Amino acid sequence: MSKNDAFAEAGKTAVLQNIHGTMEFLRKYPPFIQMENAHLAYLVEHCQLRFYAAGDSILKPEDGPVEHFFIVKQGRVHGERPHSARRGTETTFEITAGECFPLAALIGERATRTEHLAAEDTFCLLLGKEAFVRLFALSSPLRDFALRGVSSLLDQVNQQAQLRAAETLGAEYSLDTRLGELTLQTPVSCAPAMPLNEAVRLMHEQHVGSIVIVDPSDQPVGIFTLRDLRRVIAEGCSDLSRPIEQLMTQKPFHLPPEASAFDAAIAMTERHIAHVCVVEKKRLRAVVSERDLFSLQRVDLVHLASTIRHAPRLESLTALRSDIGLLVDRMLAHGASSTQITHIVTLLNDHTVCRVIELTLEDMGNPGIPFSWLCFGSEGRREQTLHTDQDNGILFEAADDAEAAAIRQRLLPLAAQINQHLAQCGFTLCKGNIMAGNPELCLSRSEWSRRFASFVREATPANLLGSSIYFDLRVVWGDEQGCAQLRSQLLEQIADNTLFQRMLAENALRHRPPVGRFRDFVVARKGAQKDTLDLKVEGLTPFVDGARLLALAHGVEASNTLERLRALMEAGVIETQDGAAYEEAYHFIQQTRMQQHQQQARLGQPYSNRVDPDSLNHLDRRILRESFRQAQRLQSSLALRYQL
Repeated sequence: MSKNDAFAEAGKTAVLQNIHGTMEFLRKYPPFIQMENAHLAYLVEHCQLRFYAAGDSILKPEDGPVEHFFIVKQGRVHGERPHSARRGTETTFEITAGECFPLAALIGERATRTEHLAAEDTFCLLLGKEAFVRLFALSSPLRDFALRGVSSLLDQVNQQAQLRAAETLGAEYSLDTRLGELTLQTPVSCAPAMPLNEAVRLMHEQHVGSIVIVDPSDQPVGIFTLRDLRRVIAEGCSDLSRPIEQLMTQKPFHLPPEASAFDAAIAMTERHIAHVCVVEKKRLRAVVSERDLFSLQRVDLVHLASTIRHAPRLESLTALRSDIGLLVDRMLAHGASSTQITHIVTLLNDHTVCRVIELTLEDMGNPGIPFSWLCFGSEGRREQTLHTDQDNGILFEAADDAEAAAIRQRLLPLAAQINQHLAQCGFTLCKGNIMAGNPELCLSRSEWSRRFASFVREATPANLLGSSIYFDLRVVWGDEQGCAQLRSQLLEQIADNTLFQRMLAENALRHRPPVGRFRDFVVARKGAQKDTLDLKVEGLTPFVDGARLLALAHGVEASNTLERLRALMEAGVIETQDGAAYEEAYHFIQQTRMQQHQQQARLGQPYSNRVDPDSLNHLDRRILRESFRQAQRLQSSLALRYQL
């Protein structure tokens, strides 16, 4: 071999090694980790490596339509925009090794809206637009990531969780499965005129716990279950030839095939039923039973809810709390979403509160005064986790203040006892005494109305911090009408009070997401919390406060954060794309928090919302950072809207 040939061969080897090394680097990060080898090799072969010194402008709006796809190989890139309310610029995001930009501008064939600056000495891989367009057409992982961003990353996280669950618990269906995809028996049905004894015989022969009564067009008009049979026998019905239509439960609850098993489970739990009809175009297609849902994930949600609602003693309720923890553990293992889990935890907590109230009334005697048990904060928003304390109050009707004072004296001993019983069931007593046993929170409707009016009329930044929790209220036990009237009055008062809205906005900007200009995350620097950040206060609270402000300002009655965001999107207050990003970010932070609580419970450690970001894997860390940035974006939009 000649010297020139040797040099050429060495050059080829160096090029191949460089391509191989770059491919290995990219394989650590999404979406490249999912791309086919040939497509990844095409990307690397058509890339050029470029150096940017600290402070260099990599890309800016004045450059015109974007011509390259950038991947950070080493260093950090900041996105800078003019500040919405002050002079100068603000850092809106940070991009680190393995991340890419600017996808939206490249796909939209437009200029970037943000200047990208090298935060330190930085190397970027640049792929020309023509090569990117070709790769975009060839690689579905790249295309999916480019079009859906953080949503596609969250899909990867959920898929990984479900794969882990399949390895440890078996590959059953999940509660996300559509009802139409479940393997269900052909429903047993009959005509309204069928005699009771024949209907029961048919149920026995088919080994089912229900029979659906249908009209000639196969539309369900009623359902008869084993529970109904027990009722009929208990009532002493001796005529077993009576038509089934006289004994059935009319207008049975139904869902379409597109609904999920989770929807069916929630319906059963809320409505205290054990069967849900699956109806398509008004025709009966199937019946989902409590047993069917139990087989999905080895979790008997409906049975657990029923056991709580009929617990004979307080000690029974206390013992059932561990079953709720086991339910959450299994659902997390199966990759259930944080929204599903918080909904279920809140629902089971509601059942527990209701049963505690009923048992306390049985023990102390009914005072003979109708009242409603209110909840505030996370319970009011239906966003409770296993780590929760009490935030509650009582609402009652009274003709005047004198009658209200007399009623209050009769209800306070009962309220205090309920608070203590709830504490025995795992609901920690509120350190701030936001509990029904507090005379200031056991009020008539007119007293509550005056209190809410004073919150709005006499608000100061200081007292607003303590009153915001009351704006997320709902009834857990008792009549809901008085609470609905309170909520309507509150929305009317806030809609016309721009000063109060502005103070709410200032309050919503109080907790800044823990991402900074020069580091991935801003963590505590000393003490027991060193190197950690707070997922609840610094991560979830900006979304909760922001959604609450916009909901109250625009007459949205929903109290749940995600429901508020969706209502605000429908009303055009928040752009759909922004709202979807906020939802995804909120969901992921909540999911990370719940997984941490699960791990702490396994290790017998006290619950904590603080996490060391270095303990997370690369994918989770990256999505968490992006989720915090979405919280920053929401706060920036509020600052602009209210000129703060």
